[in-house]
Amino acid sequence: MNIKNITKYLIACLLCCGGAAAFTACSDMLETDSERQVFDPELSQKTDSMFYAFGILQAMQQLADQWVFQGEMRGDLVKTTQYTDSMLTQLAKFEATTANRYDSAYVYYRVINNCNYYIAHRDTALYTGATNVAINEYVGVKAIRAWAYLQLVRNYGSVPFFTEPLTKISQIDNNSYPVLDIAGIVSALAPDLEQYTRTPVTNFGNVIFDIGSPNSSNSSKSVASRLLMMPLDVVLGDLYLENNQYAEAARHYITYLTDVSDNPVSPFFTAYSTGRRGLMGGAYSSENERPGDWDNDNNRSVTGASTWSSIFLSANNTADIITYIPMAVNRTQGATTNVPLAFGYNYYATSADAQANGLYVDQVQIEPSDAYLALSDSTEYYYFVTPTTGLARSEIKSAKLGDQRITDILRMESEDEVTKTWIRKYESANIIIYRTTTVLLHLAEAFNRLGMPDAAFAILKDGIGAHLLSDDASYYMTEATKAALQTTFPLLSTANISRFEGAAARIGIHMHGAGMCRDFNGQDYVASPYRYDEVVGKKLREIADSYKVISGHNEEVVDSLGETQQIFVWDRQLTKQDSINAMEDILCDEYALELSFEGTRWYDLMRMARHKNEAGLYDANFGSRWLAKKLAYKEPVVSLEDKNNWYLPF
Repeated sequence: MNIKNITKYLIACLLCCGGAAAFTACSDMLETDSERQVFDPELSQKTDSMFYAFGILQAMQQLADQWVFQGEMRGDLVKTTQYTDSMLTQLAKFEATTANRYDSAYVYYRVINNCNYYIAHRDTALYTGATNVAINEYVGVKAIRAWAYLQLVRNYGSVPFFTEPLTKISQIDNNSYPVLDIAGIVSALAPDLEQYTRTPVTNFGNVIFDIGSPNSSNSSKSVASRLLMMPLDVVLGDLYLENNQYAEAARHYITYLTDVSDNPVSPFFTAYSTGRRGLMGGAYSSENERPGDWDNDNNRSVTGASTWSSIFLSANNTADIITYIPMAVNRTQGATTNVPLAFGYNYYATSADAQANGLYVDQVQIEPSDAYLALSDSTEYYYFVTPTTGLARSEIKSAKLGDQRITDILRMESEDEVTKTWIRKYESANIIIYRTTTVLLHLAEAFNRLGMPDAAFAILKDGIGAHLLSDDASYYMTEATKAALQTTFPLLSTANISRFEGAAARIGIHMHGAGMCRDFNGQDYVASPYRYDEVVGKKLREIADSYKVISGHNEEVVDSLGETQQIFVWDRQLTKQDSINAMEDILCDEYALELSFEGTRWYDLMRMARHKNEAGLYDANFGSRWLAKKLAYKEPVVSLEDKNNWYLPF
């Protein structure tokens, strides 16, 4: 790679978008409520450095489309169509070249160089009374820079690293910037970032922008600027998780949830419409029986809406969002996005065009993959059978009713035996980077690899709260895990446990789409009957069938009543490591159901493949084989069993 050429581009970028006077030259959606016009502000001033911060956020808008497309086209949740842009098809087939417009290290380095400039010049010793008015903003910029470097190493494996602002060509001469992989990036950035742990995100107040749609008569709204920033502890957690440093990752996710976040639990305590919440009140006579919002032909219906879907389908609902990139409604007001149109939604249609043709287009470029549809359709509900007398909940059954989240994000129409599918997550043109649910899932991933698959399962099944320490969870939560959650990983310590109270704290992530139930008088929420042994056992069987790394056989046994039954027996004693690997696959499925199409899928798969390779449970390349099998339907032009082929050309 030619670092001199790269840095020349970066300098041109900085002089255009990141220099001392440049931020005020832009007139777009990122405007503050302040009436003061500042020309060439100095970063030693207390308030006006926000214009520099907004310049960084403008650079984030420039990478939004690439972030989504790079993360989803290479994953296993989407497929191309006859209308797919050739650049997207190249990503999907792993044949993108440096000519691909969605393969640009430059867009990330633009963010990094702007951050470098800010960090080098910002005076952090500015106080109003006893309050440091600069430090939160300063730390927020460092978090964004670390996030940008994380995306670079995810996409390119090893990348040039520098922290000085490049503003002149002469800075390139006689400089040799180190080329670092993820371990090097963590070593270079984490020690500095650690000193700022627990720092809350900065809040400039409200930012005015058009958050609606171009065809809306009421699109001008404001959003809290904190939603445009990234919490340092979340980014640090992700750096460590990517580098297989699970204890450090868990520590920072817990710090965010207990010391920084205002919303540390899942906000979806009414995750379904009323009819869906009552779904688990009774028994089903057939595995194929569907809830009422499926028609007789098992076609998906999107009638009704849930609080879960509202963060995507309602532009100003931010209950679960930590960080996102809001895009402009037209080019005169800032950076626009191609993402909604690729998924089949014409966000930029004029009012007349919307009236005449609707907002959904026939030329859909990206559709859900068969694997994603099959995963969602096969999701089992574990439910308590309605008793004939009393309220005892002794019998648990399961039925393949499908995950309900799919009905909120897909729009499907069938005509002449042809089904068209639209993905609805981008109807508001918001590019979500982090959600509270993301942090909880990443924490579960770290817990699992730390040898606590029961804690990971708890986050899916029961949420986080004092109930995990009670007898209700004793059938699957070990005493060692309960102790760890109060000490080493103090989510439920005396100091923190009050953060996780109320109905919302009892909602596991899997309940967003399956498994929520009520008691038999139809009023109160009760514990989910989603079962650890059954779920992990089923996944172990899937792994055995798909990868042939473990095996078993059926045996006939005589039960206590003298009746002969068939049971499945493993050919060797399964270990805790087998359960950890199976739980990781369960988490992988939950990532798919919860975070589908949000730009993270490829990175989740690649990270978990590295976890599996590092663990060496079945062999040193098992993770690579696991990844290649998931993506075999794409017919990639390279072998994904070779991890060198996971990365884009730089």
